[in-house]
Order: sequence, then C-alpha cells, then structure tokens
Amino acid sequence: MQPLHARYPFLQSAREAVDAADVDLVQVVATEDDVVERALERVEWAITDGSVGEPHRRTRVELLSYPVARVLVSLVDAHVCTRKYAQAEAESARERFSEEFAADDELKSTRTERLQLADLLAEFDLTSSVHETADGYRVDVGAYLDLAADQWGDEWRLVNRPLTDGQVPVTEQELHVLLKQAIRHRIDDGLPFPVPDPIADELPDEVERVQEVLADLDLTRDIDTVVPELFPPCMQALLDKVQKGEHLEHHSRFAIATFLTSIGMTTDEIVELFQVNPGFGEEATRYQVDHIRGDTSPTEYSTPSCATMQSYGDCINPDDLCDTISHPMAYYEKKIDDADDDELEDWRDAQEAESESD
Repeated sequence: MQPLHARYPFLQSAREAVDAADVDLVQVVATEDDVVERALERVEWAITDGSVGEPHRRTRVELLSYPVARVLVSLVDAHVCTRKYAQAEAESARERFSEEFAADDELKSTRTERLQLADLLAEFDLTSSVHETADGYRVDVGAYLDLAADQWGDEWRLVNRPLTDGQVPVTEQELHVLLKQAIRHRIDDGLPFPVPDPIADELPDEVERVQEVLADLDLTRDIDTVVPELFPPCMQALLDKVQKGEHLEHHSRFAIATFLTSIGMTTDEIVELFQVNPGFGEEATRYQVDHIRGDTSPTEYSTPSCATMQSYGDCINPDDLCDTISHPMAYYEKKIDDADDDELEDWRDAQEAESESD
C-alpha cells in the first residue's frame, strides 16, 4: 500500500493493492477502530462540509477508510448522502492532483509517489481524447459532452464553445474540473451496493451517526415556504443584491439559485426574480435553474454548506444562530419551525394579492 493509493483510493491500482494485501473487510471493521473512525469522518465531512477531512497520518488507515466509507454510504442508502459523498471525494481528489500537477520539478518525488496527468487520463481512457496545445488543451467533443454534462453555468454549454475538428478547447483548470467529474462518475456509479451481513452487523452505531447528521441538516425535508425575512443572513444579502440589480459572481448566483429551488420556488418564479439583475437573460437563467434542480441534468444540486459559503466570501452578517448550524437550509428550517403562524406569510401569496389589487 503506497501513499499514492491513500491519496487517490479510487484508482484501479489502489484497489489492486488492497486485494494483493488480502484484506478481510469483516476483520477490519471488527478490530481496526481507527479505520472505522476515519471512514465515518469521510462521510460526515462530505455531508456537512463538501470535503473528506484531513487524511490520516498512516497510509493503511487512510486507504482502508475509503472502502469502509463506501460501505457506510451504502448502508445508509440515502440519495443525498450518496451524492454528497461522491462529490466530496471527487473534489478532494481534484484539489490534491491540481496541487501535485502544479508542483515545481525539484519538489516532485518519484513517479510512483505522485500522480501524473498522463496516468489520470489513462485511468479513465481519456489519453486519446485529450490533446495538449500551446495555450491549454483540446478535448474530443464526445468526451467533453460526457464530462461537462453535470456542470452548471453557460460557459460549459457546447454552443458557447468554439469547436474545431471535433475538439473543444479548455484551460488547464477546466480540464481538472472535467477530470473531477470522471472521478465522481466512477465513485457514484458503484453506490450504493449490497453489504454482506457480517460487515453491516459491525457498523450499526456508525450508520446511526450518519443518519443523525442527515437529520440535523434535514437535507431530505421538503420545504415549500418562501419567507425572505426568515432567510439566513447570507441569502438575505444575496437576494438584496439581486433585487437591487447588483452584479453577482457565478458562485453567488449558484448559491441563491440553489437555495430558492430548495425552498420550493419554481423556475418561473426565480426567473422573474432575476429579471432586474445585470446581464439577465431569460433563456440562460431558465436553463441554469432547470439544470440546478435536475430537470436538464442527472444531478440535483443542493445549497452550499456554510463552510463553502465562507470560502467564497458569501457568508455575510452571520448572527447567533449561524454559530449553531452548518448549513443555510438548517438555519431556514429552524427559523420556520420557531416562527408564529402570522410570521409565515408566503412571499408568493403576497405577490399574488398585490397583482390582484392592481
């Protein structure tokens, strides 16, 4: 088992290393508490933070925590858990390989210790589909369409890309995003899977813990109430910018759009709300919102966590309640649960009453 395998456990060579070590997963979950703890951490962080946490200092623990984490996700068998776990593993991998690719030559270790771009392309049968150029890369259109299908934003649409000889130009960073999607597809395609009883019987406490995390975030609850006064401060600030016609960065538009879809607003209602925003285009906005809610993509996107909002500078005016939660949806649900009936007038009802009075 090599450090490379621990950093990139989705690689075929990592799986082969585990097989070669003749690891008995039943024995691992029954006797190796540090592996199980790290596996639980991977899943918890994926749900709450969009990452898989800090790697364990021991290569064996870090590598084996990956298959055990997949077992936990399969036992929980909740779509939101599976989706967020696959996304977090893929994003963590992207951060690692981007850093390694950018490392200076004198800082690189041997080839067996660092992942090379050529190796990653070969891993996903993309060697003949990705071509390096003087100013970036070109990706064969078939591979591009497959890997860019889940991406949110007009810049990923093929109609907005130059196409020459069946190839689409991408920057180095964009290629990394496409490779992240290849990783996510591999992780997601195999989940959930049937778990043998001898393994499942060793993990009831860990499964219960993951279920508690999901319940705390309440990400599976259906909300259909729009009360802007109860929005978390970050979403109130973004909505205020929208209504004032101020420019929003891509990540800010994504955050407010995912939040609004999550609380029950229709695409038409969100499009109407965004009409005052600079650069508004009805067709583009409608496409983006439909993409977010999964109508035109295989993925239904969820609202970014508080940690992600903070990393992008979208966490604005946090209050005391923000200190006790880790997700904007948890904030909003808490506010709704605590509100009196007279505080729960839906914004859409007020808009309808106003139009009728006109």
